[in-house]
Amino acid sequence: MRDAEQLKYIIALPLLPEVGLRTAKALIEYFGSAKEVFSASKADMLSIPNIHKDTVDSIFSSKVTALQRAEKELGFIEKNNILTYYFEDTDYPYRLRECPDAPILLYGKGYLNLNDGKFLSVVGTRMPTDNGKQICKQIVLDLAQSTTDLTIVSGLAYGIDVTAHKAAISSGIPTLIIPGHGLDRIYPYANRQVAVESLKEGGILTEYMSETQPDRQNFVARNRIIAGLSDATLVVESKLKGGSLITADMANGYSREVFAIPGRPSDKTSAGCNMLIKQQKAALVESAEDILSAMQWDSKEKSVPVQTELFDNLTEEETLLLDMLHKAEDGLHVNLIVMETHLPYSQVTSTLMMMELKGIVRSLPGNIYKAAK
Repeated sequence: MRDAEQLKYIIALPLLPEVGLRTAKALIEYFGSAKEVFSASKADMLSIPNIHKDTVDSIFSSKVTALQRAEKELGFIEKNNILTYYFEDTDYPYRLRECPDAPILLYGKGYLNLNDGKFLSVVGTRMPTDNGKQICKQIVLDLAQSTTDLTIVSGLAYGIDVTAHKAAISSGIPTLIIPGHGLDRIYPYANRQVAVESLKEGGILTEYMSETQPDRQNFVARNRIIAGLSDATLVVESKLKGGSLITADMANGYSREVFAIPGRPSDKTSAGCNMLIKQQKAALVESAEDILSAMQWDSKEKSVPVQTELFDNLTEEETLLLDMLHKAEDGLHVNLIVMETHLPYSQVTSTLMMMELKGIVRSLPGNIYKAAK
């Protein structure tokens, strides 16, 4: 976690006009830190390739106001014990970090584990059928009973979202709520008790600072976090238009697995799911077993350690990676391997490819690697 001084500049940077996520990250990369961005002279900033003078002028005219707002947010964070996750730190969710539009900073509340275990997003219509709600509950329950270290991710909206959260809580597994507003409120308020209960083993995570209203565009933007945080996304009942299909498209764009529950051709609430399946943007699933099989999440399958001594031609890097994978029963994401080994990304991926050809590791959906049985 960053200290308060560093955090102030990190909070303030996205508040500058004409500085979106990509520009903010580019500025941090160029100057080395958010604080250095604010310390840079106009001449230094104008030396950045392809930056417009109007952008620089806007930054300099807004710095004081942005820092004042950041100071206020620091007070809110301290008073309410808010957790913060900066995209360059190790506790930032690694699945999300690999997405090009990942937030610079996340605000969290609860007992948050954002990197270990399996993450499944469950989304769907705000007006589900009784059958849709029952299917959602049953799949979450069966998954909770059939695999370990599972977290259910959704957005607390009416319908399928809150049904998935409730099912996770009743099953005794963590659930993670991704709202489209700051942590000073809960929307919709009717689901407040679910949010409170989620804090016991999961929690709430948002890119929005306090006093951010639950505006429509925020919910569209937060869908990328729901998709990017997870290994896979399950769509349970969706019309031909809606936030669930946006989340599914984003998950596809992030190379995540997408699953959908099919419905009858005459069911409008299933038209979106049927379209995803028909267009091969989602795999058809009818039960938790389909997801467990596709993701290879069946905890009953015990890995038999590969006897390293049988492979006398392993390189030093292969031995290092194989030792790591032996210790991770559920496998490791390639980004986490890079972080732990401090090896270049290209070297890790090429080494893993050679190990897969030798039959000593397996690649799983979502860039997860596991020692072969």
